[in-house]
Amino acid sequence: MCGIVGYVGSRPCEELLLAGLEKLEYRGYDSAGLSVLGDGGVESVHAVGNLANLRAAVDGRADNGAGALPPSNTGIAHTRWATHGRVTKENAHPHDDSSGKVHIVLNGIVENHAGLRKRLQAEGEVFTSDTDAEVVAHLIAHHYDGDLAAAVRAAYAELRGHYAFVAMHADEPDRLLGARKECPLVAGVGEGETFLASAIPAFLADTRIAVPIENCEIVEIEAGGVRITDTEGTPIERASEEVTWDADTAEKGGYETFMLKEIHEQADAVAETIADRLPGEEGVDLSDVVLEDSFLRDLKRIVIVACGTSYHAGLIGRYAIEEWARVPVEMDIASEYRYRNPVVGPGDLVIGMTQSGETADTLAAMRLAREAGATVLAVTNIMGSQVTREADAVLYTRAGLEVSVAATKTFVAQVAAMYLFGLRLAELRGTLPSARVIELVAALKALPSKIEETLAAVEEGVAAVSAAHSDQSFFLYLGRHIGLPVCLEGALKLKEVSYIPTDAYAAGEMKHGPIALLDESTPVVCIATDSPVLEKVLSNVEEVRARGAQTIAISTVGNERAAEVADETIEVSRTDWILQPIVAILPLQLLAYDIARARGLNVDQPRNLAKTVTVE
Repeated sequence: MCGIVGYVGSRPCEELLLAGLEKLEYRGYDSAGLSVLGDGGVESVHAVGNLANLRAAVDGRADNGAGALPPSNTGIAHTRWATHGRVTKENAHPHDDSSGKVHIVLNGIVENHAGLRKRLQAEGEVFTSDTDAEVVAHLIAHHYDGDLAAAVRAAYAELRGHYAFVAMHADEPDRLLGARKECPLVAGVGEGETFLASAIPAFLADTRIAVPIENCEIVEIEAGGVRITDTEGTPIERASEEVTWDADTAEKGGYETFMLKEIHEQADAVAETIADRLPGEEGVDLSDVVLEDSFLRDLKRIVIVACGTSYHAGLIGRYAIEEWARVPVEMDIASEYRYRNPVVGPGDLVIGMTQSGETADTLAAMRLAREAGATVLAVTNIMGSQVTREADAVLYTRAGLEVSVAATKTFVAQVAAMYLFGLRLAELRGTLPSARVIELVAALKALPSKIEETLAAVEEGVAAVSAAHSDQSFFLYLGRHIGLPVCLEGALKLKEVSYIPTDAYAAGEMKHGPIALLDESTPVVCIATDSPVLEKVLSNVEEVRARGAQTIAISTVGNERAAEVADETIEVSRTDWILQPIVAILPLQLLAYDIARARGLNVDQPRNLAKTVTVE
């Protein structure tokens, strides 16, 4: 997720902007830039890579003849996590309009950018990047008639998506305008200076007085303070708040750990992954994934290779693809696949899933498949990673940087990406009625709000369950069909952060061995959300309970039968049954988190684990 910093005040802003960006580095980025306003014009500098490269580019202007940046008390800066367009200097923010007077930085996605770009180009605007964000600069310029605030409101009314942006105009040197639609934005108020940023750490070294900007609000900052209005221009009174966090807590957004912060970022991660790929009500746009429709239409087989959490996301993808597109899917652990002498070749699609793009075993498995003539698709979170250079095509997740070793938001983003791919395949192959496609598109679009709704609803119940079972020495997780990979991932989270021995099993296999592990002290977590096999799962829950084990059911809201057969029930929001894993995993992440914290463990850096496994 991108970083935004803006400044208006009495001090030179160049170093303040760079320092603010450095405080947002934990969010992750692939390029950066800044624009400063001076002498009636705006000067910009962009660089690919880390902030050292941007500093070098700023310092090097004198050497390449551009001259040092002019002294300026107003400016904006940005770190970019690429979504639209490759990682290049041209695609780095800030972006400007054709006149060079309007400059903007943006976090998020503009869903209707393509239509707006076409219209503005027809009116004479010249675009210089491949990004969706640039359209905002041109749109503000189109509406500008001497009042930047009015132009921002008019532009906001035309934009669709989820975003936050900050704009400045060369003719209005003493103010910045910002707008928020679901993505974060906050103002910082100092002595004779004001900041606008995507997160508090950007200005915490300079002021601890913050003014939160709420959803669907427009904010104007000047050296003397902050003015907030609704989208119609009606003033909104908002009290400032004193930030009492230390710098480390500020990076975590006020949460006690990165893992908890990232659990609560999952709605944004899914929204970023799906938003512009569901432009209408009737289908999926995966034009950013360069695979021929004819190839996908004629596919005979898909093989998914992955490790750890990515393997579990792939398993969910297998169920969705087979259910919707009717293509046979094999799922394999990458570290096994690479040594199996697999039967694979031309006409096969091999999907390699790795959040880092650097997982050694997954890379090796993909190379093996490609050498045998298969087409290889990478699903990854990191632009420019090794996997993106070795695959025939890439489907990017857009979860932003994940700091905690235990994957949470990257998992749900991978699952969302697989849903998109499965639904696109079904469209191309004509295996779903159009009414069902429309129904699934609507359900996918609703997932971010379902995630937020579920997290708010289950937190208290999960805390109670965790308190009751945090001293147990063994957990068993059971599920069937699409609930099985949720069990596998939930059990992995508990193992990773709490170090409790945990097993996850297909519930139908329970009588083939695992039932011998049960006694009165054993907590058994069962995934009992809506699905075609729900009754069978509930029957398994009853069998477990008959052996005296403590049953904890993750069920769908309103499922009275689950509440009857389980000792404890945690209800998640209802969505289409095949999308249910994205909300069902949430209480399991929180369960692992709460138990680990109750045991006094470091959830962000579990023992013996690394975020990226780059060796065999």
